Amino acid sequence: MIYNRGTKEASVLLFKQVYDYLLERIQRGEWKEGEKLPSIRALSAELHVHRLTVFKAYQLLKKNSKVYVKDKQGYYVRSTVSESVHPRQDPIIRGFVQGSSLSEIRDVKADYTFSIALLDPNLLPNHYFSEYVKKVFDLYPKVLGTYSTIQGDEELREALSHYFTEKHRFYLSSDELLVTSGSQEAIDLIARVIVKPRDIVLLERPTYSPAIDVFTRQGARILPVEIHRQGYDLEEVERLMKQYKPRLFYLNPTFHNPTGYTVPAEQRKKLVELAQKYRCLLIEDDPYRDIYFDKEPPLPMFAYDTSGYVIYVRSFSKYVAPGLGIAVVACRPAVMKELLRAKSLSDSGTPLLNQKIFLRYFFSERLQQHLAKLRIALAVRKEIMEQELTDTGCSWESPSGGFNLWVRLPGHVHLETLLEASTASSITFVPGCICDPLKEYRSWIRISYSFLNEQQIREGMSRFKGLFRQNVAASALAFMLPNRDNKA
Repeated sequence: MIYNRGTKEASVLLFKQVYDYLLERIQRGEWKEGEKLPSIRALSAELHVHRLTVFKAYQLLKKNSKVYVKDKQGYYVRSTVSESVHPRQDPIIRGFVQGSSLSEIRDVKADYTFSIALLDPNLLPNHYFSEYVKKVFDLYPKVLGTYSTIQGDEELREALSHYFTEKHRFYLSSDELLVTSGSQEAIDLIARVIVKPRDIVLLERPTYSPAIDVFTRQGARILPVEIHRQGYDLEEVERLMKQYKPRLFYLNPTFHNPTGYTVPAEQRKKLVELAQKYRCLLIEDDPYRDIYFDKEPPLPMFAYDTSGYVIYVRSFSKYVAPGLGIAVVACRPAVMKELLRAKSLSDSGTPLLNQKIFLRYFFSERLQQHLAKLRIALAVRKEIMEQELTDTGCSWESPSGGFNLWVRLPGHVHLETLLEASTASSITFVPGCICDPLKEYRSWIRISYSFLNEQQIREGMSRFKGLFRQNVAASALAFMLPNRDNKA
């Protein structure tokens, strides 16, 4: 559903977004314990919302013991020491119930971690990698005593500009590339530079959960765009761009996380045209491009952009060397200037050692050959997981690349109960609502086949199916029992 100021739903969304915005600033320490918060009138003027909307947000903060009221003086930040602890202590349960970020789920220790969309370390050529690290110290003996530039190592950026030109027809210079410590830093930098409170941001539904957190923290108003196996409803996208004038549209069009969908080339070209027509930036997040099981995916949208409306984020952390945490942003000079300014306030540049290791490692013939083997190994793991799901009543679209299955549960499965039982049995997965900007996907889960080996997938899925069947049986029994409230 799309919200506007003239609907009841809009009022609810605005009040909740103001609440999230205030809570984020409190959690970041912008307002200290005991410090007075802005008045309702002042905050209403700052955010351009009705005073009643701010009042409702403050009242919810008060209800959740985040602030307290001094009579006729205003709202103050409450001390966290005396706050009562929610009875649901487990982070993954708390993440589902309270709609928190994916980071809490990642922190849960489990024997069968279907929640982690990372590569099994055993699938990497670790012996070769360790040998190459030693070679890097021979080539660059002063590397540990040297900072990188803010923009990133010139040698690496030059190599990447040639790589993108040859592989994806980008035609850009090294000055149009920024090396970051992973894609999440890149997305955060882009959000801080481009998005201001109350800006409209389009997000796919479902989408990469940390992106929801990043744009919400910036105070953006989020409008969801449904993604399907065939891509997007482009008429709906154009309507949203025309009516709401969004600041940007964040997309993950290649082996989309969590669905695995890939947007066809025709739609990519049309999206770039719409972006140019309505002056809406496209943030193209592309972490799984090399993980295809059949044919290579379509060219990135950046390849079709001639006016600077696409910012391309390419992460290599997922499958090259997660420990290096290397990603790159491709954009035109006007945006690059602002990104560099923002990054200079965060750090002194991505560690030079990581960049030099990645440079020698990624462009080696050995690694490029290994990628072909990696695709085969992941395709086998995906097929094993799909085989294990065949008799469960679940449904999904088999992805042609990436790390994840986006699975729809049968209607009679109670997700929260299944989640609690799974966590207690040392199994983790991602509840669909965490990937939903509207927090409504209660019948979907994301399970990843990339982190566990074949035997672990079989064992974990077998245990999961046992819990699943118990949940189905309990739900059926509850449905069959008479409703005591209706008895005379």
